[in-house]
Amino acid sequence: MILTVTLNTALDITYRVRSLRPHASHRVQEVVERPGGKGLNVARVLAALGHEVTATGFAGGATGRVVRERLATTPGMVDALVPVGGATRRTIAVVDELGGDTTQLNEPGPQITHAEWAAFQDTYGRLLGSASAVALCGSLPPGVPVGAYAGLIRTARAAGVPVLLDTSGEPLRRGVAARPDIVKPNAEELAELTGSHEPLRAVQDARRRGAHAVVASLGAEGLLAVTPEGRWRATPPGRLHGNPTGAGDSTVAALLSGLVEHLPWPDRLTRAVALSAATVRAPAAGEFDREAYEELVGRVAVTGEVSAA
Repeated sequence: MILTVTLNTALDITYRVRSLRPHASHRVQEVVERPGGKGLNVARVLAALGHEVTATGFAGGATGRVVRERLATTPGMVDALVPVGGATRRTIAVVDELGGDTTQLNEPGPQITHAEWAAFQDTYGRLLGSASAVALCGSLPPGVPVGAYAGLIRTARAAGVPVLLDTSGEPLRRGVAARPDIVKPNAEELAELTGSHEPLRAVQDARRRGAHAVVASLGAEGLLAVTPEGRWRATPPGRLHGNPTGAGDSTVAALLSGLVEHLPWPDRLTRAVALSAATVRAPAAGEFDREAYEELVGRVAVTGEVSAA
């Protein structure tokens, strides 16, 4: 079982409009709702790839009930969310069909009490007992300590469970120092962490700070990975237009699936780039176009070198 942690779960709502214009009224052509937050997106993709997945984190209020109802209908996923008194947030993605761009609006999330945080930690420790890997994903809701991910990484390491971290800001800085197995920042998060805008230098710096392996998302330029086994660059066959929401989460799902399947790094990165690109082509946040994935996976270019023994 792969465990995903989404401390700031959400109901992702995607609006499609003909053309998004400031200060104007818009007629929405389509509305799609999905359980969201980075870890739930990761879990959905992993389940679609055939892996057994358990999703934990927080859920509360009317929005939280909708999230849990939708999770119950997702094949291959087990709901282990911890109930809270506050209301789960919503995220709004507005897709401009004419321009091909997406505008994202994210609510902050519920206030988490000390008792709710303690209940989650108990649940997390129990679930680790049957986990083959764990992903810690996304922002922290109000009330959760800024060093939360660092503590969860140490708990996973003590249990012998490999852990992937995908977050930003101070939670990322503290989490990296706890020595996760994989860190997956985007270019902006990586620059904020290291102070460098040169990708290779920044990735190497992130590894020196404690991460075992670093896989940086570079947008349309693909992925850059530096690991103990070697250094690789993976690039998609070309630029894609669509909704990029959830593309990074599909990258995380690919890296986790490759980890538990014991794939070599070039194969993990090929899967990650293809899944990410297929997510951009999907109509709703947190989904991927399977036909596009199967077509793209044979067209991803991976270059690099294996480290000397």
